[in-house]
Amino acid sequence: MKKKSLWEGFVRLLNMRLIVPLKRSPHPPEYTARGVLVGMMWAMTPLVGIQMTTVLLTWIAAKKIFKWHFSLPIAIAYTWVTNVFTMGPVYYVFYVTGKVMMGDWGNISAFASFSHIMHEAFSDVGSFWEITKALLIFGKVLLQEWGLAMSLGCIPWSIFSGWISYRLTMKWLLKRQAKKNKSAEKRKYWREKLHSVVHPISVHQEKKNEKK
Repeated sequence: MKKKSLWEGFVRLLNMRLIVPLKRSPHPPEYTARGVLVGMMWAMTPLVGIQMTTVLLTWIAAKKIFKWHFSLPIAIAYTWVTNVFTMGPVYYVFYVTGKVMMGDWGNISAFASFSHIMHEAFSDVGSFWEITKALLIFGKVLLQEWGLAMSLGCIPWSIFSGWISYRLTMKWLLKRQAKKNKSAEKRKYWREKLHSVVHPISVHQEKKNEKK
């Protein structure tokens, strides 16, 4: 049996986490797309580890206070866009964006400092507990040293990611729904055709009744 590569496994995981829930959602496209919007907005913040909690609090506030509804499972699923594998480069982009917004062009390319923090946090890790501990240290140091810039820099990315994800999801879901409706109409047409061939007398009687 052929072993799957790391990339194939990653793509399969993304499909299961992000695409399959959209396909299986029983809710209207608008309701599902709102979930993607909320999930992506929180995903694009320097809060890896507590994003699911923030989504839950958003869902409660939106439902109880603003009477605005969205899919909670979909929103939680999309917070996984930023994870232990992507948080490093994403946080760095937030930092650079924040520095630009603050007008601090002189210290914009601090990738050497970023790499040093990563090396210090993740050197000599092996067990799951050591990796978890390293992630906590990494996040803590980043927030202490880069917190203001990252917090500011994530804002445009959060807004843009939520907006574009909502638009693309709505477009895809509406197209998928139209395709399903078309297929359903075709199946209905051929069922009626088959019924008229197998039971011509009953079909003729039904038409006579409709005219009356």
